[in-house]
Amino acid sequence: MTPSLIQKYNVPGPRYTSYPTVPYWNETDFTLPAWEKTLIQAFKETNSSEGISLYIHLPFCESLCTFCGCNKRITKRHEVEHPYITAVLKEWNLYCELLPKKPNIREIHLGGGTPTFFSPDNLRRLITGILKEANVARDHEFSFEGHPNNTTREHLQTLYDLGFRRVSFGVQDYSTTVQTAIHRIQPFHNVAKVTFWAREIGYTSIGHDLVFGLPFQTLEDVMDTIDKTKSLLPDRLAFYSYAHVPWIKGNGQRGFKDEDLPQDDVKRQLYEEGKKRLATHHYHEIGMDHFALSSDSMYEAFQNGTLHRNFMGYTVTKTKVMIGLGVSSIGDSWYSFAQNEKNLEDYYDRLEQNEIPILRGHLLTEEDLVIRRHILNLMCTFQTQWEDDALYFNEIPEVIAHLQEMEHDGLLEFHLNGLQITEKGKPYVRNICMAFDLHLQRTAPQTQLFSMTV
Repeated sequence: MTPSLIQKYNVPGPRYTSYPTVPYWNETDFTLPAWEKTLIQAFKETNSSEGISLYIHLPFCESLCTFCGCNKRITKRHEVEHPYITAVLKEWNLYCELLPKKPNIREIHLGGGTPTFFSPDNLRRLITGILKEANVARDHEFSFEGHPNNTTREHLQTLYDLGFRRVSFGVQDYSTTVQTAIHRIQPFHNVAKVTFWAREIGYTSIGHDLVFGLPFQTLEDVMDTIDKTKSLLPDRLAFYSYAHVPWIKGNGQRGFKDEDLPQDDVKRQLYEEGKKRLATHHYHEIGMDHFALSSDSMYEAFQNGTLHRNFMGYTVTKTKVMIGLGVSSIGDSWYSFAQNEKNLEDYYDRLEQNEIPILRGHLLTEEDLVIRRHILNLMCTFQTQWEDDALYFNEIPEVIAHLQEMEHDGLLEFHLNGLQITEKGKPYVRNICMAFDLHLQRTAPQTQLFSMTV
């Protein structure tokens, strides 16, 4: 990673959990009936072995972490748990009434917010209520995000008994200086405790989420965090770049000054040296910002070319239908995207009217569907091709022209009717995807919408 490349390619860009990205959704042509129609279409096209995925957003947190860009509601009042779960189950029942037959669930992910804000009993009520209306696929994958400070052994055991086998714990960084700046005081022994509990109970995939580019973070901090993480031997890791987007998230990301953040070359060094240290600890790079031991299912999926990416991030479970439940959740019918109301009170009001609480969405065009496949290929396998007629689109020559300089810089290699991202180019996968992003190419944003790519 040379400084000149970092300066050249460190521009605002999407993370491509979807294509088109949310700022380019055509909300004018989107309607709730259109979402329901495409959902039913995709559901009918889905065979029983593929099943569907559920993402359930649990938004409550007891305190605000100032690095967080998620939709959350800060409160210490746990009486909010019961009405929220009642609302989510009502939303799920509305979907079950819409679908032509009983759904077969292959994947559930509980995200937040802080899912472990909820008591084990309330999480049991949520999951049993979901499963009462559905079948469960034999090779299902149920996962949740746990906060090391409030995840109890009872949380882990309760969800394990309900079929959960994967858990990820938010670590970020073990430096007390960094933790103070991001308002996330979390001692190493708390993370060690929940990791050991999960392993003893029988979880087959334990993940830790690390973040580089945080305020006051040094290379020594990153190395220390990775070494401490290795001592616990989680099966997979996310090693994310901190996305500083205060113009979107307001005061939640203003607990520190812009100049307190590692900049450009320094930030990239945190990633490059961190990646080297992860490799010495036998973690393999998987897609963008993800690493796994060779024994983990994510590594196997990457090797087999079956890794998938959606609004939940990388997953080994590829389904055409993903239903988002809860405030701000996003669903995906492959042919369209739909996001729930982002305000909790509006979410409740819509459900009181017996409506699926969709706020906005996008109906994918034929062009969108083709580009979406290229973006997924690049993000999941670091390559794509357009020899197949189904993957060819008229602007391919323009895309190739946009990528010529990246080829010259050694970030990718063209081959007959396709390209392969090089090892040198992997950190710039977002930039390469941007060349395929026809919405972005046609209409450059007038204001900053995205975090920096480097």
